[in-house]
Amino acid sequence: MATPAKRIVVAINPNASFGRTRAVGPAVVAALRARGHDVVPQSAPDYEGLVRVVRSALAAPTDALVVVGGDGMVNLGVNLVAGTGVPLGIVPTGTGNDFATGLGIPAGDPDAAIAVLTAALEAGPRVIDAARVTGGDDPERWFAGVLSAGFDAAVNDRANRMRRPRGASRYVLALLAELATLKTRHYVLEIDGERIEVDSGLLSVANNTTIGGGMRIAPDALLDDGLLDVFIVAPVSRTRFIRLFPKVFSGTHAGLDVVEFRRGRRVTVSSPGVVGYADGERFGELPLTVEVVPGALSVLADRSI
Repeated sequence: MATPAKRIVVAINPNASFGRTRAVGPAVVAALRARGHDVVPQSAPDYEGLVRVVRSALAAPTDALVVVGGDGMVNLGVNLVAGTGVPLGIVPTGTGNDFATGLGIPAGDPDAAIAVLTAALEAGPRVIDAARVTGGDDPERWFAGVLSAGFDAAVNDRANRMRRPRGASRYVLALLAELATLKTRHYVLEIDGERIEVDSGLLSVANNTTIGGGMRIAPDALLDDGLLDVFIVAPVSRTRFIRLFPKVFSGTHAGLDVVEFRRGRRVTVSSPGVVGYADGERFGELPLTVEVVPGALSVLADRSI
């Protein structure tokens, strides 16, 4: 039986109006309209402008928000619909696409991603957790994937500023460039009320498993378990870091003596002069407090994954 017509807002990455992904946004709109939905496409010259026009479009009753882009667009969508019950759909066209991959949405294959989207519109959304952040640049903000708060954040910042290459290799090159300044920092963590002090060069708070286009930093993280996975790497030399780094892609680093994982529902991360990034976006200087909100996000993805 056909799905009743829905009002669907489609937000298209401002950078997706040119290059190899320029046809994806119009293809998403066309596919949804072909199924009888009332589609409201939204675009703008820049990210801030897109936030404004999408927020305005969502002021009317809306059955779903679909974002076309990478993890930055996912973050835009999460911050507009988390806690509202409006489902979020994703057609990944970005550099990393980590959150879409974590949901089982095909990256690099827009037709397959659109098929997942339309199937989920018929079957109904999957309900997962989202992470609410206080402190930093905004009084309150959400993320879906991973908050980076160490060397990984510096890599994220450098990768965002690089024009070439496209794809996950950008993160690897940014990482190698940042190795020249690899240093240990002192952190004060508070996990569910327990204060912990650690020295670390790489520290993240994860809801999803991966960052940087497939680096499985938290291989056991689940999107719907009501917990955050805190990933801590003890101080290591550059030489050992380079030797161990390939293990991150397979997740086999989890058993190493320099790697520690902790879990909690509320995590505060403090370290002077460190800037946190989540879903590829700057969240601001530490301290940042991250609280998982179970069931805060509905996503248009396969519920069996």
